[in-house]
Amino acid sequence: MPTLSMFYGIIVRMQSEKGGKHNMPHIHALYGNYEIVLSFDGETIEGEFPRKQLKLLVAWVALHEDELKANWKLLSDGDGYFKIEPLK
Repeated sequence: MPTLSMFYGIIVRMQSEKGGKHNMPHIHALYGNYEIVLSFDGETIEGEFPRKQLKLLVAWVALHEDELKANWKLLSDGDGYFKIEPLK
């Protein structure tokens, strides 16, 4: 699963899941032993995250929604992906 960005100990990944478990555009994020699947509108699909890190992640998703959508399309079409700036 490609890593799109890393910030404050949070690793953000994405993979296309055509016909897979989650049928909507989303990201996977890791923080320590926590893992969460988040839609592009900031809703939790699966998993959990510490409150502080979830707020940071949701803010990052809101700032980079267009880039996330572009990456989703690229991955869905089998055309790779690009890195996204971390939260600073």
